[in-house]
Amino acid sequence: MDKNTIKKLGKILGSEHLTTEKEDLICYSYDATGEAALPEAVAFPGSASEIAEIMHLASKEEFPVIPRGAGSGFVGGSVPIRGGLVLSTKRLNRIIEIDMENMVAVVEPGVITGHIQSEVEKMGLFYPPDPSSLKFCTIGGNVAMGSGGPRAVKYGVTRDYVLGLEVILPTGEVISTGTRTAKGVVGYDMTRLLIGSEGTLGIVTKITLRLIPKPEKKATLYAEFPDTKSASEAVSGIMASGTVPATLEFIDKSALACIKKDLSIPLKQGVGAILIIEADGSRAAVSEDAARLKGLCKRFGAGNIVESSGRKEAEKLWDTRRAISPSLFRLGTKKINEDIVVPRNCIPKLIERLEAISKKYNLTIANFGHAGDGNIHVNIMLNKGNVDEEKRAEAATKEVFQTALDLNGTISGEHGIGLSKQPYLGMELSDKEIDLMRGVKKVFDPKNILNPGKIFPQE
Repeated sequence: MDKNTIKKLGKILGSEHLTTEKEDLICYSYDATGEAALPEAVAFPGSASEIAEIMHLASKEEFPVIPRGAGSGFVGGSVPIRGGLVLSTKRLNRIIEIDMENMVAVVEPGVITGHIQSEVEKMGLFYPPDPSSLKFCTIGGNVAMGSGGPRAVKYGVTRDYVLGLEVILPTGEVISTGTRTAKGVVGYDMTRLLIGSEGTLGIVTKITLRLIPKPEKKATLYAEFPDTKSASEAVSGIMASGTVPATLEFIDKSALACIKKDLSIPLKQGVGAILIIEADGSRAAVSEDAARLKGLCKRFGAGNIVESSGRKEAEKLWDTRRAISPSLFRLGTKKINEDIVVPRNCIPKLIERLEAISKKYNLTIANFGHAGDGNIHVNIMLNKGNVDEEKRAEAATKEVFQTALDLNGTISGEHGIGLSKQPYLGMELSDKEIDLMRGVKKVFDPKNILNPGKIFPQE
């Protein structure tokens, strides 16, 4: 990007919404992985029409554009590895409409996910997807990465609540996908194609979300188990019982060690793992489900089982759960954070094999996550600059992925591929499948302008 291009961008945006200052560029050079690369400029457009103009200019002058929400991703998806322009959606932050009668919300991509939830809940409605970063991640980022969260057990993930999108293509053209209705099967499902495409096919500027009625009541349970085996077997037992909780979170001993001081419930001696379980629905159903869930936990060896006394206590417990990921740096100065998924009845086998991998490579591996839908966050801990540990961690990562695939699972449930998982894409997808995906990218983005270098292994 030369000075003339920067000048043209300034005319589109206004100089106050474009920066080339190094201090600002550094702030937009990385995400939660720690991977970093400096962009040449950062843009803060305030409308879809400005984004369309930017993309038209980018297509004409062939400079990269990297869409960015809050930069909270775990795979380097918003890192500008080829320089170019980072396009922040932070100014597109309006909730345009909440339609109570049709239970639909229309929002811009820069709205914080937790803000959407709180606003619709004031009206007796419910937007279930709840990534752990919901207090600062944006809905546009959730759509781009196909985000999930603890409530996916009962309610599903982001893609299950997106009815339609407004999207700016790499050429600057504007398209609308999907419908505002409960049904719609006209042509290919472009909405689903764009969800999880990691900003490589288009820039989302408007999102139509499906809402549901807000549950009448919640009950949050905390259950301690003597070891990971009994806790993981409880997960399988609960999910096979016919009682479907809203959330079913697993936390192993290594992860617990990092948060035990912050737990609102004092951790007893000899605890090897805990489950955090939430039931929701009508008052009568929640009371029955909570009683069943307590009984199931006891059957599989749970000792201390506590039901939160109120909303504040439950929220404090969830805040502690969401703090696990950053707290893991107490175990090492670097972590490799993976989000594998296996069929739910394979959770006990998965946990057993992860513990064996930890011993084999002499590395601390902290495991936690959405066990109710088979999604475990595997955190391999090491120290920066330790070449031997890094080699062992690389080998362990590959074995973790192979374990998930051997159990009929997948190497990513909600983080995506980005940069971090590129080397492993071929473990799950065939050459033909990858070629077809590359072909889709080429149709949308023939000049490879939009978020280049992501998802696909570099040729």
